[in-house]
Amino acid sequence: MAQLLDIISNTGKTAKEILNEFTQSQIQDWPLAAANFKGLEKVQEKTYPYDGFVIRTQFNSERMRSSVAEVDKKTIAARQCFLCNENRPKEQDAIEFGDDFLILVNPFPIFKNHFTISCNRHIDQRFIGNAQTLLELAAAMEGFTVFYNGPECGASAPDHLHFQAGESSFMPVTIDFDRLKHRERLLFSGKNTQVWAFDNYLRKMISVETSSMDEGLEIIGMYYQHFQAMQPEKVEPMMNALCSWNDGKWKIHLFPRKAHRPSHFYRKGENQILISPGSVDFGGVFILPRREDFDKITSENIVDILQQVCLNQDTFQELAGQLQNDLTKFV
Repeated sequence: MAQLLDIISNTGKTAKEILNEFTQSQIQDWPLAAANFKGLEKVQEKTYPYDGFVIRTQFNSERMRSSVAEVDKKTIAARQCFLCNENRPKEQDAIEFGDDFLILVNPFPIFKNHFTISCNRHIDQRFIGNAQTLLELAAAMEGFTVFYNGPECGASAPDHLHFQAGESSFMPVTIDFDRLKHRERLLFSGKNTQVWAFDNYLRKMISVETSSMDEGLEIIGMYYQHFQAMQPEKVEPMMNALCSWNDGKWKIHLFPRKAHRPSHFYRKGENQILISPGSVDFGGVFILPRREDFDKITSENIVDILQQVCLNQDTFQELAGQLQNDLTKFV
């Protein structure tokens, strides 16, 4: 297996070109991947407008396994870890990233190019000790957004550290951020870094734009410390993260939340909507594995679902205020 950065250096190709070729080679050699990527041609979408932005819904039946995955300790202990190297399908190839991670084509895709970046070791899904890897991956995979689902926030393998990645252009947040940041709260503006709190985006979001990895990681650490203190009973605060690299800057979006799944997931009969929000949903695309849910979900349902899983305004105001207080001393 070759290292991604070595392939880029040796071929002169962009990461996007290399990773697209990797996907195509897996489609050619791996029947499961071929069938499911072909299935993306049948995926249907709808668009719901809100105040200056949209949420898209996607009917994608191949995401059922991820959407309904049981992530309790008993279930996790009873199954083989599908991200461990010894349990991966023999057809699944890999590109190395550093000493600890492998870039894998995700055989149950949402994106045209969808990757899981899996740790070589079977260690728990945790964010703060691996945030630097998130930024490094984003810088290496320009054109893609790398994302993290917390162990109670959409990760279907909470027992095995991993990230995912897909084309940045797919998620509305990519263009929403640049268009809407001027109307949201600017918490900090420095030479290398700016930080915003998004209060009016249906989901609560802390966004960092920075050309400095050190400053980005320091701000992530501040955010994490304050949010962890608000949820001391959790193994880590409930959160999702998106990160991309463009024009010499990282754009990092942090989504603090209070619940794994909304009440709609647990309802019976016609009132049920099988939705288990993760980073892609917070990025602006709701993934619905059942047609009946895709057909019946309303704009009001989307608002209600996000209100149920995101922090309320008072708690978010407190978190953003604590972060802003730290940032006043930030150099």
